[in-house]
Amino acid sequence: MSVSGRGATVSAILGMFMASTFAFAPASAQARPIWEPLRPVEKLDVNTYVGDWYQVAAIPQPFSLACAVDTRASYRIVDSSNISVVNTCTTWSGQNNKIVGNARVTDPLTRAQLHVSFPGVPTQESLDGPPNYIVTYIADDYSWALVGDPLRLSGFVLSRSPIVAADQWSHIREVVEEHGYNACTVLTSPTTAGTTDIRPLCTL
Repeated sequence: MSVSGRGATVSAILGMFMASTFAFAPASAQARPIWEPLRPVEKLDVNTYVGDWYQVAAIPQPFSLACAVDTRASYRIVDSSNISVVNTCTTWSGQNNKIVGNARVTDPLTRAQLHVSFPGVPTQESLDGPPNYIVTYIADDYSWALVGDPLRLSGFVLSRSPIVAADQWSHIREVVEEHGYNACTVLTSPTTAGTTDIRPLCTL
């Protein structure tokens, strides 16, 4: 894909995000007051949580607009307080994109609140800081999770599998809305083996 084509695609994603934000306003999206910070799960089993995840839906972020398909995160335990983070994806031009960082546990009680940092990335270089990665929902079998930040400016639906069954999307949407997100601002993330289009969760 040419640079101009990539720009058009990114613009289309931003346009879809803005349109979906204002065109849809499901009442259930207001399940939690917007001023209530995102809550972590009561207890996260970090040993079970680490491993490989696919991003199957997310609120678009500036750093992720270069990713066209197969956005993945790989977590490995470094020590009792730190987890290595390797994020990868395939760009619109078909190239591999990779960034390596660290996640430091900031909440020893639940272990579900972490501060993620990436060397060389402005505002994200410090290893220490307030939580910006909160596991707010985890399936009983740790097959999928909902992660965000305290203000819900970011939100990521992570899955162990790149394939999400049609009937599972409604459950994901329900969980997203129960945790105070507007499902219309969370867009599906294409994977090679699964969903190939980009759509707001509120339309699924």
